[in-house]
Amino acid sequence: MLAVKVPKREAEKVRRKLIELDVLAKGYSPKREGNFVLFPVTGPVEGFELIETEFKKTERRPHSYREVVEVPDEIKPLLPSSFDIIGDIAIIELPEELMEYGKAIGEAILKVHRHIKAIFAKGSKVSGEYRVRELIHLAGEKRTETLHRENGIRLKLDVSKVYFSPRLATERMRVFEKTQPGEIVFDMFAGVGPYSVLLAKKAKLVFACDINPWAIRCLEENIKLNKTPNVVPILGDVRKVAGQIKADRVIMNLPKFADKFLKEAMMSVKSGGIVHYYGFGPEEDLFSEHERKIKDVARELGFKVEFLDERRARPYAPRQFNIAIDFRVWK
Repeated sequence: MLAVKVPKREAEKVRRKLIELDVLAKGYSPKREGNFVLFPVTGPVEGFELIETEFKKTERRPHSYREVVEVPDEIKPLLPSSFDIIGDIAIIELPEELMEYGKAIGEAILKVHRHIKAIFAKGSKVSGEYRVRELIHLAGEKRTETLHRENGIRLKLDVSKVYFSPRLATERMRVFEKTQPGEIVFDMFAGVGPYSVLLAKKAKLVFACDINPWAIRCLEENIKLNKTPNVVPILGDVRKVAGQIKADRVIMNLPKFADKFLKEAMMSVKSGGIVHYYGFGPEEDLFSEHERKIKDVARELGFKVEFLDERRARPYAPRQFNIAIDFRVWK
């Protein structure tokens, strides 16, 4: 096969040039010979040293675990098209019919996604005071601790002991972009700190509360890891903290029960401050019920609210969405 022979130091520049000229042969791997690199080409290339040599064909890597998983054909349509990746751990939701093939599914994910080291299936819904779920080990390493990276920060966490959703990374960055330098932020349900640590890069001070001691332990590590000493971790019930903090911005990332804590949020935000509220809503009417509850609590407290922004944060269940509402509180 025809090849272009170039000094190793020029290899990347030449590779780009060959692609630009549309002469780099696809499906073959370049190879090294001493201080030279040989690129397979489809024909003579002016200005380069040409030789004849043999190249190995490159193997096409599968794009999805569903291409390589070994399960009966009749149940392949049931295979989930996506799963959550937290650090180097994957968590997949499997219908009951697929649970007996869990090991094969886990092994297929490991084969396709080399950076993933452990695979778990969701064994239950998120429940309890700490918002955690049962996890069933499918394949890979039997550990639940990992280091997750998003939005330029690092987060240590144990997926079996704390709640964390990687699917809100874009939403967290959106709130970060709205945060102003010098603000005081109150993260009412902070978890391991994905909002708190990120917003601390801009804010003057972030009060981060959570009732889960494991989450606060991880948060304390993440404060050190990201060098954000302006995050103040608070272990306890947010009801006992509300009102003692006067924040410019309040984060209410507890979508299932956030409406139960609206009074605490409004008591903790300064007049003119902003609340980022999260909830769940049906596709046919995402926001009305939440708007009503926000207005009712404001009226009870003698406050006024101004709705600034409403949006779908992510799909949650069939015809259900995790929604976000930003509103300003006037006292």
